[in-house]
Amino acid sequence: MKLNGRVLHLVDDAERVRKQLDGEAVEVDGLPYVYGVNTDAMISGRACTYGYTPEILGPYFLETFLEVVRVDHVRAGGFEVIVGGDAYGSGSSREVAVVAHQGAGIKLVVADSFQRIFQENMVYGGMPFTTDRGVLVRLEAGEDVDLAALAHALPPFFREVAASGGLLAYGERLLAGGVTPTWDTAPAARPMNVVEKLIAAKVWRQDGGVGVASVGPGDQVLARCAFRGVHEYTAGMVIALYQHAFGDAPMHDPHMVAAFEDHFVLLAHDAVPSAVRESRLAPAMQLTVEMVEACARYGVRLHGPGRDLPAGVCHRIVVEDYALPGDIVILTDSHTPTAGVLNAFAFGVGSTAMAFALRTGLIPVTVPKVVRVEVHGSARGVISPKDLILHLIGDPYFREEHWRETPTDTCVIEFGGPGLAQWNVDELSVLTNMTVEGGLMTGVVEPCAPIVDFLQERRGVDCTDLLVHPDACATYHKVLRVDLDDVPLTVATPGDSRNRAALANNLEVPIHNVVIASCTGGSLADLRAAADVLRGHRPAPGVRVTVTPSSTDVEMAAEEEGILDLFRNFGAVVTPPGCGSCIGNGPGIPAAGETTASTTNRNFARRMGAPGPVYLVSPAVAAASAVTGRLTDPRSLS
Repeated sequence: MKLNGRVLHLVDDAERVRKQLDGEAVEVDGLPYVYGVNTDAMISGRACTYGYTPEILGPYFLETFLEVVRVDHVRAGGFEVIVGGDAYGSGSSREVAVVAHQGAGIKLVVADSFQRIFQENMVYGGMPFTTDRGVLVRLEAGEDVDLAALAHALPPFFREVAASGGLLAYGERLLAGGVTPTWDTAPAARPMNVVEKLIAAKVWRQDGGVGVASVGPGDQVLARCAFRGVHEYTAGMVIALYQHAFGDAPMHDPHMVAAFEDHFVLLAHDAVPSAVRESRLAPAMQLTVEMVEACARYGVRLHGPGRDLPAGVCHRIVVEDYALPGDIVILTDSHTPTAGVLNAFAFGVGSTAMAFALRTGLIPVTVPKVVRVEVHGSARGVISPKDLILHLIGDPYFREEHWRETPTDTCVIEFGGPGLAQWNVDELSVLTNMTVEGGLMTGVVEPCAPIVDFLQERRGVDCTDLLVHPDACATYHKVLRVDLDDVPLTVATPGDSRNRAALANNLEVPIHNVVIASCTGGSLADLRAAADVLRGHRPAPGVRVTVTPSSTDVEMAAEEEGILDLFRNFGAVVTPPGCGSCIGNGPGIPAAGETTASTTNRNFARRMGAPGPVYLVSPAVAAASAVTGRLTDPRSLS
């Protein structure tokens, strides 16, 4: 590549970004770059409903970024290189974020570090990238840089994929018997932690079997996965990629594949602003049609309203019905780590990786570093897992990725300790779900009584022999002991889930919009916690409340317990199961001038469908805030 176009530096200065877009020469030396440029900023949830090709998405790349980028601003500006800072590609697993780069004319991404899913999507989809800013210097000096050679700096499996022309081309070679593992298939045994044991048991060997004696951080392997899932935002792209690579060839183990109609099911709700329905509903329904047709063609089970299988947020249903201890679970959604609560290795992947997994039953895994978090002490009926995970991911160790040593490093939290037993699986799933918000691959809960009880009561499964325990002498990158007495009621301030702050320091923040919903905040335990606070109270003037159960089973149980009637009598909008509020596809979208308190897991700018500050809080704090009209400690209401 010779640089014929321009370079766009995503510095943390809106005016200098605007000047670059307007064609002005701007000095950026010494300026900080925006931390964690996220996939919602790269391509909005609204634009994602329009399709998944470069032609469709390119004009919407970075639209509204720092409130200065307009539609088609980047492509029309002739930019060929984008330059970011640390944690580039935070957030969703949406591979369309990479596609949007390509559609906007970007040929190279340079950043100080990349988030795992986004980096994998670039590798698998053939988007050149580097953390070496010397490449940028060479391009600006007029040198013709071999972008394909950038892959030489990647680990062996990534290099093999790049040399094959992408992951799906590699998959064709694999199915034809033309692939030799780039990893050791006969390593020596050694003590392993939960994550390493989960992966090692599923590593693909060339003889067709699975399982090796050990794996270690940095190893890149193919592993046999169990459950695989997609939803409306991603299914169309996954199937298009699948058909292009594999035609009508059958999927591997189709009974362990499901599609979920959950992201768009609330778009037509009367409480959704008409402008949102007008811009999103029709294209969203077209993506839904594509998914439904693909399910019929390939024999994939389908969850959704009026479908053969019950409706709900995909992550909740995977925990209710599919995941088991010892499994590797993948979905095309970044909050797949929810299922890690069941002692499974669960993580989000992009569309190309899913198409590969649907055909081969295998998924590439970079073995992560593992940080063990041991939870001690009593929550005293006050501290929730939401408080704990916001406290953890906002710690400088995770926020600043102190665990990272190389660009392709990944990291996982293994949750353990006696403090876990005081919460049920509903509550513990918040911990694993939100690990991704801390830039981590996933979270895994060590064997504990809540897992055993849940699987016995929910599915009649005795999981004793399935549970994966850490070895006594297992190695960890770091061990953190957390005493719940040291964890305050915690919120995430607007812009990023890692913006932790003590609730006590934010009690004067006015709240107008309260959302109790999502894979993080819509479980039966979450609804009970909110209802316990609201009982006997009325909403503050001008506050509106949205409540969305996370699954059909949750909805039925909450209805039977009278919880949903309590919410209705409080004046809340109570919707059917779904996850629309989290991404601006349902009731709860902020109105002009509103500040939101939400139990969801992500508070990026405009993530919920409109401008306006969003504070992430626990269900109890959300409910208390609805009563007073400001962020409130629920204990102050008693």
